[in-house]
This record gives sequence, C-alpha cells and structure tokens, in this order.
Amino acid sequence: MRDTKAIDCKNLDQTGLVEFAESLDQPAFRGKQIMAWLYRPGIDRFSQMTDLAKSFRALLSEHAVISKFAHPALERSQDGSIKFGFSLSDGSIIESVLIPEADRNTLCISSQVGCSMDCIFCHTGTMGFRRNLAPSEMVNQVCSVRDFLSKEPQDRLIGPRDITNLVFMGMGEPLNNLDNLLVALSILTDQKGLDLAGRRITVSTCGIVPKMRLLGEKSSVNLAISLHAVDDDTRSMLMPVNRRYPIDQLLQACRDYPMKKRRRIMFEYILIDGINDTLDEARKLARILRGIPCKINLLSFNESEKKSFRSSSKERMLSFQNILREANYSVFIRSSRGADISAACGQLASELNTGNNDGQTS
Repeated sequence: MRDTKAIDCKNLDQTGLVEFAESLDQPAFRGKQIMAWLYRPGIDRFSQMTDLAKSFRALLSEHAVISKFAHPALERSQDGSIKFGFSLSDGSIIESVLIPEADRNTLCISSQVGCSMDCIFCHTGTMGFRRNLAPSEMVNQVCSVRDFLSKEPQDRLIGPRDITNLVFMGMGEPLNNLDNLLVALSILTDQKGLDLAGRRITVSTCGIVPKMRLLGEKSSVNLAISLHAVDDDTRSMLMPVNRRYPIDQLLQACRDYPMKKRRRIMFEYILIDGINDTLDEARKLARILRGIPCKINLLSFNESEKKSFRSSSKERMLSFQNILREANYSVFIRSSRGADISAACGQLASELNTGNNDGQTS
C-alpha cells in the first residue's frame, strides 16, 4: 500500500535523494542511483530502474512517486514560438514558452502560480499571487518540453531537438520562491539531472535585494534585472517593489553580486512611449550602470486593450540604443516573440485551456 505522504522524488536534488534513501535504511549510493535514472526520457516508474534491487524498487513504490506533466495544452505562434499550459495537481495552471531559433531553443518557465509584484505593465500580476511552485513543478516544465521536442516531426523543428537555454522569466518572481528555486537549479545543472550548464540558465528578478546575493552564492546561473526606469518615481509607478528596494539599493546589490568570471548582469528595460524613453533617460541609464559588468536588453512594450501604455517607436528605440552604445555598453533590441498567442514578455496569465490533466503519476 502506498504511503499517503509519499515523497515526490523530483522535489529532491541529489543531496535530498541521498538523505531520502538513508531514511529508508538504504546506503547513500542508492540515492545517487535514483538521481541517475530520474531524468532519463520515458522514466516514470521505479520498476524501470533496473539496477536497483527489486526489494528497493518495491520500497520506493510504497513511499515515493515520480511526477510528470502529461498532455500539456499547446498554442503555436506564427513566429514559431510555442506556449505550453500545464495543469497542476491542485487544478492551478501555469505556462511556459518555447522560443526556437536556428541554433538554440530557449525555454521560458514559471516559478509561481500568479505573481504578487503587481508590475503595471505585466498581465501576470492581474492574477495576484496564488502559491509558489515546488521544485518538481519547475523541473517538470523542462522535462515536458524536452519530451515534446524529442517527438516533434523534423519538418516542424526550427531549432535543435534539445533545450539549450533556460530563463526564469515566466509567471512569478523567482527570488520570492528562492528555496525551491535553488533545489530546482541544482537538479537542472546536475550531470545526473538535466545537465544544463549554469551559464545557459538565467534567473530574472524585479529586484528582491535581500535574496540576490544568496542566489549568486548558491548557484552558477546568470542574473537578469527588470529595471525599466532610471528614477525612483517612475520605477515605483511601474513596479511597486521599488518602494521597498529603490534603485540605489538595487544597483548596489548588483555591484556587490558575487559574479562568476566573465559573466555580466543583464538589465531588461521595456521602452514605453512618454514614460521612460527620453534620450536624457538613456544618458542617465548609462551613468547609473557605470561600473557594473552588464549588458542591456531593450524591449518593446507589448500593447493590449487592458493597458493604456504604448510602445516607443522604432526610431526612439534606435536612438536610445545608440546613446548607450556610445557609452560603450553592449545593447540589444529584442524582438517580441509569441505576442499573437499572448506568450510575449508580460503576457502570461493562465489563459490556456488544458482540459483534464493529471499532474502526478508514478
């Protein structure tokens, strides 16, 4: 009979699996054996782990489960992006977005159901905060899209068959779920897990200053900062978090961030017509970022009927970029992907219909 408090093995990194094995009076190496099997494609039952003793596999089946997301809802954009809707075991829905290019597949995943940050330009904030995602619910987004890519017909592929890059830029504020995020990152980068290089994973934050340093100390991933303004009045209007952690505090945390060698912080800046896009603001942005190893992504605002803002013109974006480039910054204007299926930056809000989807299997 299965334990009603069965452990989801995908909520445990390798250290956690070793401790779990030992709690079952098994040697530590059994936990490492589980880790070596858990993230192989097609593994969803302990009976498939053939180098484990049958008695141990039976014991695991009594006390643990292997979760997965089955049958996600899909929406395909005209630009090739794909939005995935995943139904969780409690009925909540989260979304991920695959952004394929010829040489890479970037997957944007969620860290929470909803978001409490209430950034004025972000549709996800209209959901409010519902709950944090468990490590398994973050990792299973990656597993599910990996399995999707492995089965996609060759003539429908734009990029490679593998997920090459991962960004925590979906629903939620990752640093408000830091404990679970760190476990998920450990699994994602473990050679026996999903074996992604830390340099190919980016965690984006709106600026939860007290938790930024811990992310840098406990992981090898890249940091992205949603900045979007150069003065506190404008940023507080756009992003209420700025009232707690104003720009000076945020940028000092960036200067103090334990940066890996040859890494740079990525600053994200949505250009909104008449709000934050003057050329004086470009010059101020160049001044306040001085001394921080960084690159800058300029983004157009994704307009909607629910928001009165308008995106800056292409000409203004190019002028803004030129000023920053003249100040010797690496600056990129990022094209919006997936807007026609509400999958672009700031548009995720659980609008997909996933039907009946069982979020837990074993």
